[in-house]
Amino acid sequence: MSEQELFGYASAVVVGLVIGLAGGGGSILTVPIFIYVFHIPTVLATTYSLFVVGSTSLVGSVNHIWRKRVNLRVTAVFALPSFISVYLSRRFLLPALPDPLFQFGQFVLPKSNAILYFFAIVMIIAARAMIRSDRPEQGEASDGHPRYGSLALDGLAVGMLTGTIGAGGGFLIVPMLVLLAGLPMYRAVATSVLIISVNSFVGFLGDINHTNLNWNFLLPFTGLSIIGICIGMYLAQFVAPDKLKKGFGWFVLAVAFYMISRELYTGIL
Repeated sequence: MSEQELFGYASAVVVGLVIGLAGGGGSILTVPIFIYVFHIPTVLATTYSLFVVGSTSLVGSVNHIWRKRVNLRVTAVFALPSFISVYLSRRFLLPALPDPLFQFGQFVLPKSNAILYFFAIVMIIAARAMIRSDRPEQGEASDGHPRYGSLALDGLAVGMLTGTIGAGGGFLIVPMLVLLAGLPMYRAVATSVLIISVNSFVGFLGDINHTNLNWNFLLPFTGLSIIGICIGMYLAQFVAPDKLKKGFGWFVLAVAFYMISRELYTGIL
C-alpha cells in the first residue's frame, strides 16, 4: 500500500470525526478523497460517498435516538420528500445527463467536470456557513409551530443536491431544522444525522443496478469512518464544535479552490 493510499484511509477517520462533531460535512471530504487520492471516477466517487456517509451517519443516529435527541415527526416531514427526490435523481436524472454536458465550438464540458464544479461551489457555500459560525435563531418557528410545508420543500431541494453530487447536505439541513422547525441546535444536529443517513442510503440504492462496486475497498474505508464518528461523538462532550467548524470551514474552502484550479488547469492542458 502506497503512502498516498495510507493517507486516504487515514482521512476516512477524519470524515467520521467531522460527522460526529458537526452533524454533517463528511461528504464534503469523501468525494475529493476518492477522486484525488484513490483516482476513482467522479460519478462512482459520489456513489461511494453516499454509502460511506450513510453508514457512518447511521451509527451516529442510533446513538442520538437512544439519547432521545431526534425529533422523529420533523424527520419524517423533511425526509420523505427528500428520499423521493434523491432516489429519482440518482436512478434517472444523473444517468440521463448527456456526456459531454455542454459543448460550444471547441469548448467541451464533460459531465464529470460539471459535477466537480458544482460540488466545489457547494463546498464554498458550506465553508462560508462554517466560517461564519452563526447560530440561527428560531426564525419562522419562534411561535413553537414548525413550518411543515417549508420543511417538505426544503427536503426536496436537499434530496436533489444529495442525488446530484453525493453530498448529505448537513450544512443545509441543520439551519433549516432550527429556523423552520424551531429545534434547539443539539436536536437539529441529531435529527440531521438521521436524515443524512437515510437520504444517503436511498441515493445509494438508486445506483446499485447500474454500478459495479469494489466492496474490498469500500467496506474498510467505511469501517474507519465509523471509528471516526465514534471518536467524534465522544469528543463532542468536551469540545466546543463551533471553533472546530470554523477551522474546518477554512480547510474546506481551500480544498474547493484546489479542485476548481486543478480542473481548470487540466482543462487548459
